[in-house]
Amino acid sequence: MSQLGLTAIFVVLTFGLYIGIAIWSRVNTTSGFYVAGQGIPSIFNGMATAADWMSAASFLSMAGLIALSRNGFDGAIYLLGWTGGYVLLALLLAPYLRKFGKFTVPEFIGDRYESNAARLVAAVCAIFVSFTYVAGQMRGVGIAFSRFLEIDIVWGVVIGMAIVATYATMGGMKGITWTQVAQYSVLIVAYIVPAIAIARTLTGNPVPQLAFMNVAGKLDQIQTDLGFGAYTSPFNTLSPLNVFLITMALMCGTAGLPHVIIRFYTARSVTGARWTGFWALVFIGLLYTTAPAIAAFAKYNMINTVSNVAYTDVPEWFKTWEGTGLLTFTDRNSDGVIQYIPGAENELRIDNDIMVLANPEIANLPAWIIALVVAGGLAAALSTASGLLLVVASSISHDIYKKFINPSASEANELLVARVAVIFAVIIAGLLGIYPPGFVGEVVAFAFGLAAASFFPAIVLGIFDKRTNRTGAVTGMIVGLVFTAFYIITTAPGIGIRWNPWLFGISPQGIGSVGMLINFVLTYVISRMTEEPSAQMQAFVEGIRYPKGAGSASAHD
Repeated sequence: MSQLGLTAIFVVLTFGLYIGIAIWSRVNTTSGFYVAGQGIPSIFNGMATAADWMSAASFLSMAGLIALSRNGFDGAIYLLGWTGGYVLLALLLAPYLRKFGKFTVPEFIGDRYESNAARLVAAVCAIFVSFTYVAGQMRGVGIAFSRFLEIDIVWGVVIGMAIVATYATMGGMKGITWTQVAQYSVLIVAYIVPAIAIARTLTGNPVPQLAFMNVAGKLDQIQTDLGFGAYTSPFNTLSPLNVFLITMALMCGTAGLPHVIIRFYTARSVTGARWTGFWALVFIGLLYTTAPAIAAFAKYNMINTVSNVAYTDVPEWFKTWEGTGLLTFTDRNSDGVIQYIPGAENELRIDNDIMVLANPEIANLPAWIIALVVAGGLAAALSTASGLLLVVASSISHDIYKKFINPSASEANELLVARVAVIFAVIIAGLLGIYPPGFVGEVVAFAFGLAAASFFPAIVLGIFDKRTNRTGAVTGMIVGLVFTAFYIITTAPGIGIRWNPWLFGISPQGIGSVGMLINFVLTYVISRMTEEPSAQMQAFVEGIRYPKGAGSASAHD
């Protein structure tokens, strides 16, 4: 069977599974739509959380970022930031947020700060961050479809939109949760199987994490010979300041992402939320400990396959990917030989987002593994996209429509608005996928910076500082979001005008840390200069961190 036919079968089967789950898990209550009735067992909730969090950026871009940086160390900041951020969320915030027992992050912020204005600002922030993030997911869907099913990227995005819209509108959070359990199973098998196969081929050791050490040493020598410097050497392309700021923005952005936080609301109890965090970390760790190996394998095979090779002798996969525009060869010296070297004379340009998808082809693995990887990439993109779109829908229906436009709306009416909001959000997400503001990993990094600069301080201070009030929180969120968004818009390549040089040399991927610091300082200072929260709220915040049975916190378990 041809590669196209095999890939189509894998995609149709997995998409059919997702639609079947959606039909099985249809809901007709707002509790089921927003938080799956708070009845998901911890191990399955952990799988769903892992799938929700490990987006196209994790599956497609992260290994590409590590591989195509001049050294793997600089690219690994994404791995460190995202993993560290999840630990921060699971240990520091999630159990306490679950005790509040709300449906959405804006609802938590509105109730904690006793302010409808705070809730509205948080809802707008949630929508803004989610749309920025979902752009990367839809781009990943389009790339996979356009390359392996040989259809235009626009139609690839449209198909992805239709699938997500179906199971998100029918099942809400319940349907999304069980679909994400299936999607995690698909994506993790699709990620690990080729890694094992390539590890065994290159080193004779089938454990990717162990084979990585052998291949990384060889890559050091190859890159040094080509003029790039050792693959494992640090700070070749990023300053230590940017490494720190980008990692911090990714960490705190992860802990402030509403579509990840809401997953802990679906747990049965506070204890269930803690176990959800544990299982999610286990499932995330399977992919994240494999990613550096995938990156090293892909770069090693790519250099050995095409560097200093005559263009007429390149393998078929090279010319096929060249047809997508995501890989290009420019013969600068007209000698017909591909020169992969640092600087302006480099003749080979490779998009970060194709390395994982192209990896099985570069390694000449069987067609069924290539098809499996495509299905895994689509599962990763769609799982996160569905979670993000639900955040947008719940922000519109629950935090804006129900709270401000029609407070007397029935549950059925609110549910209808939520489903319409999903359709609206899918259309916007599709347009962002067709006209993305950057490659997948870059766009996702922007979303994390925006989340760090807007939500994270309001959530942390809302839990751990009873004196923080509505005026401080609202001011901090607005200033943090506007500052960070303005800097990204005016510095990121392909988005808008360019500041040159960057402010203190800070990259747009790291500016979220500065916005977060501004938010923290403004929130704290203004809260001390203005009216205190009510005594009742201060007592509740004080008690929320105590174990069950110790005061008012127990009422919210």
